[in-house]
Amino acid sequence: MKFYRKKKTIVFLVFVILILGRLYYDNNTVGITRYEISSLKLPEEFHGYKILQLSDLHSKEFGKDNQRLLQLIDKEKPDIIVMTGDMVSSTDDSYDVFYTLVEKLTAKYPVYYIVGNHEQILHDYRINEFLENNGVTILDNEMLTLEKGQGKVNLYGLWFNLKYYKDNSNPYTKDIYYDLTTMAETLGSPDSEEYNILLTHNPLYFPTYAQWGADLTLTGHVHGGLIIIPFKGGLLSPERDFFPEYYGGIYSLEESKMIVNRGLGNSFAFRFLNRPEISVVTLIKNQ
Repeated sequence: MKFYRKKKTIVFLVFVILILGRLYYDNNTVGITRYEISSLKLPEEFHGYKILQLSDLHSKEFGKDNQRLLQLIDKEKPDIIVMTGDMVSSTDDSYDVFYTLVEKLTAKYPVYYIVGNHEQILHDYRINEFLENNGVTILDNEMLTLEKGQGKVNLYGLWFNLKYYKDNSNPYTKDIYYDLTTMAETLGSPDSEEYNILLTHNPLYFPTYAQWGADLTLTGHVHGGLIIIPFKGGLLSPERDFFPEYYGGIYSLEESKMIVNRGLGNSFAFRFLNRPEISVVTLIKNQ
């Protein structure tokens, strides 16, 4: 009897150690997910152009001053870096982790940034002031042109009112939807003959982004659903929606593609079977 009791205790302890090890791995190591996105609309000059996406840092550090994160970024040799929001948390007393990362990145790469819901909640002008002073291009519901040789693509940055970050458990917000008319009023209409990349924090409205004319949308926000259930997907979205449709990876609607980055940090809870992630997108010109 004592032998079997001891055996059960050992098995239980091994199980606990494995779970704790997996939790550490899933919350403190960074993976890289690479995508190739092809289109006939891309100029020849943008064939092989590499975009590295960071999202939802929430002031997380991977090594002192994020050295481990920076080493991974440098190995990818991106043409540009885009940050798709929630790089800090609304409860932060200091933004130093984010600021240090920005200073190191802008010394090497062009960096583009949009706000997430946490930055909107903070509404702290000092963040944008610091970013602008350190060479980051903030896309505030506007478009700029990326140029390489004679070729160009359009890069849009979109944010919207916090009411669209709806709570499905709240009957007063569950039916709110960000539609095409509202998006067109905010950003105007894209040139359908040109290649249009959209940066926006929340992937919830992918049908609107696709209908509007985004060829490629880069988003974050959902943190991979926190816990990934094998063969099922991410467990929970910030909208309190179980098994959200867009939790991580690549999605398609006709010719439009959306990549949902699973983020780097957490503003609540923990990750399980869901490592922090860098997305690397290589553009391919179809012949």
